[in-house]
Amino acid sequence: MQHLFRSTVLNVNLRDYTKEEVVDWASCGDDVSHWKDLLSQNYYIGAFDEQGKMAGFSSMNKEGYLHSMFVHKDMQGRGVATLLLSEVEKMGKAYGVDEITSEVSLTAKPFFEQKGYKVVKSQKCRANQLELTNFVMCKQIL
Repeated sequence: MQHLFRSTVLNVNLRDYTKEEVVDWASCGDDVSHWKDLLSQNYYIGAFDEQGKMAGFSSMNKEGYLHSMFVHKDMQGRGVATLLLSEVEKMGKAYGVDEITSEVSLTAKPFFEQKGYKVVKSQKCRANQLELTNFVMCKQIL
């Protein structure tokens, strides 16, 4: 997951953020203790290709906050994010939440809009050293 996160941010998100911004954002995944914290606070699902290589992952907590969704740079546009989001939404329904919220990058915003998510607000969010633009988005699911 750590490698997929870094690779995706450094390659895919470069479309919408500067090199300096993606390097800073990717560095957020360097700390193993941070990953342990995330794994203890969120429920993760993964998607894998035919060879068993991770194609993407997503996570959500019991309150309906979708923390992450990253698809391998070589698996973009193949339905991986759609599959992951469908599973996350099922997870939300199982938890009994009526709304899923997330903080979505510039890169992911069009995908989430296509899936029925609405922008609540635009914001600046600190990655590591820099503040990057992202969007709080939500979708009613029940």
